[in-house]
Amino acid sequence: MTPLRILFMGTPEFAVTILDKIIQENYTVVGVVTAPDKPAGRGQKLRKSAVKLFAEEKGIEVLQPTNLKSDDFQEDLNRLQPNLNIVVAFRMLPKKVWNFPAHGTFNLHASLLPQYRGAAPINWAIINGETTTGVTTFFIDEKIDTGSVILSKELDIDEKDNAGILHDKLMHEGANLVVETLQIIESGNVELKKQHESADLKTAYKLVNENTKIDWTKSTKEIYNHIRGLSPYPVAWTQLENGEEVLRCKIQQAGYTLEKHNLELGKISLLEKQLLVATKDGFIKIEELQLPGKRKMKTKDLLNGYQFTENAKML
Repeated sequence: MTPLRILFMGTPEFAVTILDKIIQENYTVVGVVTAPDKPAGRGQKLRKSAVKLFAEEKGIEVLQPTNLKSDDFQEDLNRLQPNLNIVVAFRMLPKKVWNFPAHGTFNLHASLLPQYRGAAPINWAIINGETTTGVTTFFIDEKIDTGSVILSKELDIDEKDNAGILHDKLMHEGANLVVETLQIIESGNVELKKQHESADLKTAYKLVNENTKIDWTKSTKEIYNHIRGLSPYPVAWTQLENGEEVLRCKIQQAGYTLEKHNLELGKISLLEKQLLVATKDGFIKIEELQLPGKRKMKTKDLLNGYQFTENAKML
């Protein structure tokens, strides 16, 4: 078989670990495709993606097309002549790009497909209280995350895992799975599994303002899962009614207890340097939060200087 010539497509830190593993295994990466540099911070200086920084460090050619259908990008493909594309946390590709290499284009997705197709599979698996998830490699087709599966690997979700912890676990499992996938493609013994559609499929919707807000009418466990599923990014938020003020605050970290009580939903109780919020079947114990214009703080530090009124509550 002709040696693999890989064009790698990705942007965030998650993708860097995969790319690094591919290089460590001595595969030929002819170039990387990543997002254009974006203004960031107060000075709005252009910031390079994590993948670009890594590729430059390794001396790999970097492409940053704004239009993947452009003639310029097609010329780059013709020049580099990849025979396999690998996509990890990148945008949707046009057919002329994913169909270009002789061996096609495969994607690494951080869920057990067909479950949790979409933009935020790690977050939604935790938000929905799943106890298992995984990583999947599949060949790209016309739709999003629907192509034939090459390999998948299941992973347990611990009750204390937040999205950041699970991200890192899946990142390392994903790197190993990509290498296994490359070995199978090299061998020529790829056995594809078609994804089966069913009524119980869950979607990994894009995280936006509406679906990251805490709903205090839900069960204690659901609220706890919501908070850890959005930590450390993009972070669950709520409104704090404290006297005349209604403040938007972010809940970075929390625990919970299940117990009966007669308190109003969202009512705040302060007990031995603890900040407890009443739910219908217990309490959310807020351990770390961020008030508007302030840095995130441990609850015990916040309580040293911030005064809650007697009727304070979360809305």
